[in-house]
Amino acid sequence: MSEKKPLIISASPKVRKFARELGTNIEKIKGSQRAGRVTEGDVKSFIKESFVKIISKKEPEIIQKYDHSEFGKIDIQPIPRIKKIARSHLVKSWTEIPHVTQHDEADITEMEQFRNSLRDIHTGERIKKIAGPHLQKSWSEIPHVTQHDEADITEMEKFRKSLRNLHTGEKIAITPLAFIIRAVVKALKDYPNFNASLDIEKQQIIYKKYFHIGIAVDTPHGLMVPKIRSADKRDITEIGKELKRVSKLCRDLKIQKKEFFGGSMTISSLGGIGGSFFTPIINQPEVAILGIGKAETKQVFVGDKYENRIMLPLSLSYDHRIIDGAEGARFCVHLKESLGKDFAYKLAV
Repeated sequence: MSEKKPLIISASPKVRKFARELGTNIEKIKGSQRAGRVTEGDVKSFIKESFVKIISKKEPEIIQKYDHSEFGKIDIQPIPRIKKIARSHLVKSWTEIPHVTQHDEADITEMEQFRNSLRDIHTGERIKKIAGPHLQKSWSEIPHVTQHDEADITEMEKFRKSLRNLHTGEKIAITPLAFIIRAVVKALKDYPNFNASLDIEKQQIIYKKYFHIGIAVDTPHGLMVPKIRSADKRDITEIGKELKRVSKLCRDLKIQKKEFFGGSMTISSLGGIGGSFFTPIINQPEVAILGIGKAETKQVFVGDKYENRIMLPLSLSYDHRIIDGAEGARFCVHLKESLGKDFAYKLAV
């Protein structure tokens, strides 16, 4: 009985080394040259084809579907034609491009001094800043967009720390997160696109008429996101109590599964740990999430002088298929105003 001869692959030492460095078994590659000789191009093509086969396999569904109407009133609208066209490009870009986002700051002090000094040669009037209709196609191809900003919560913190029981005079301990939840609810009412979900199969946008805010809770068992139900109908004290209740249920593993579904928007707070800006990942089927960093006292130029102000980092991620950059910016500004000067009391009542 004759023994089976080992398969001999024709390839140069350089090509063999190239295949080994890429973790590829060269014996599995079919050479394109004479006598089946394998080239670097053959190795690259083999890896590319293998990768395509992997990503083309249908992944198991991990996002549990549910009826949004189980959690409150909703309004269903068809997805606008322009969003249908953009959606396929957004998803393709998100799945095929390994996105990396880098943040930095530029000192534009001298530039602003020069810009503000510009005047018309003939009239002497300042040249007005013109905001043209910039077509941001390159940005619109990315579903996840994260916007960073800071909110001045100096007055809110003074007010929060001054809260006392009217009858006993005892100090009322309420976390800043309770105020942030109220601010988010106010913004959701003015910007309903943030309180929505996309149903791609039915080509519909589901607008939620309820305000159930998800809270990312760090537990020894992992991250959990229960909902503060009907946050629009609760005052600051009630929200504070509900936060403690659901957080304890999560840590004790006594939270019901249904409490993880039917949310309007999620808040992920790292304030108790540290850090400033980050990129929170949207909790599907929601279309936005707000990341909260650790508040810090900073020197801020107010009026004509520097003052110590307590600044809260905000990181807002949203789905660009339904929310554009201008609306995201307005949402951030709304949050800043609600958490800023003279607004803390209004949030509390």
